[in-house]
Amino acid sequence: MRGLSRASLAEVEERFNAVAGSADLGSLADELFAVADLFDREHGLRRYLSDPARLATQKAQAARVLLEGKVGDATLETVVQAVSVKWSRAGDLVDALERLGVTAASAEAEAQSRLDDVEDELFRFGRIVASNLSLYRALSDPAVAERAKRELLGSLLAGKVTPSTLRLVTQLVVHPRGRSLDRGLEEFGSLVAAQRQRLVAVVRSAVELSEEQRRRLATWLRASYGHDVHLNVEVDPRVLGGFSVQIGDDLIDTTVAGRIEEVRRRLAG
Repeated sequence: MRGLSRASLAEVEERFNAVAGSADLGSLADELFAVADLFDREHGLRRYLSDPARLATQKAQAARVLLEGKVGDATLETVVQAVSVKWSRAGDLVDALERLGVTAASAEAEAQSRLDDVEDELFRFGRIVASNLSLYRALSDPAVAERAKRELLGSLLAGKVTPSTLRLVTQLVVHPRGRSLDRGLEEFGSLVAAQRQRLVAVVRSAVELSEEQRRRLATWLRASYGHDVHLNVEVDPRVLGGFSVQIGDDLIDTTVAGRIEEVRRRLAG
């Protein structure tokens, strides 16, 4: 988000933080996702509630009439604040509500001391889907019914991942909103990491890193970037030796494969 929407998001987050403390965070996440999906699906409603020319009080009253008695107080107050502020584009209203749903799910995991698990599970699920074309197609095909996708995710993940992870993956699969599944998992993973203001590093190594190696690498990256860094480690025999670290657009490549490729480029040049 940019400009006006960024400032509006900060206001909505402030209200969310004020009301979320007393809420059931899992239910709050589910309800915010449901409202975001409703606004995304109903174009006329979204345009009305995000119209900058319409009075904030009118939009707030419309949201209350629509949702009162159907969602919890924390969800209602968050949505009322969201429709009362101005957005650069109508889609930013939906993005903000979905983002707060991710925040609520992350806070639920943090309260259970399982935030690290959520980050790891999102990353591993992304790798599983990327390596299984039939699974990727089943979860991404818009022709596959929502119920069938939910049942498939339940059979794959229920009881094997945290409830927060299942919520987040289900939201992405059932309501992709124009995103590919891998892009959505990366986006949600970054939002989960932001719950503790951490960066996410994708580490590729020829062999599994020991706990000591992970600790030393995380310490070095924290000193380099000035933030805590969560490591998502992927074992990839193609790197031959060494490891690479990807943080956003930054790539630190110490792999044998990377050095061979660099030699090839120099020879070609």
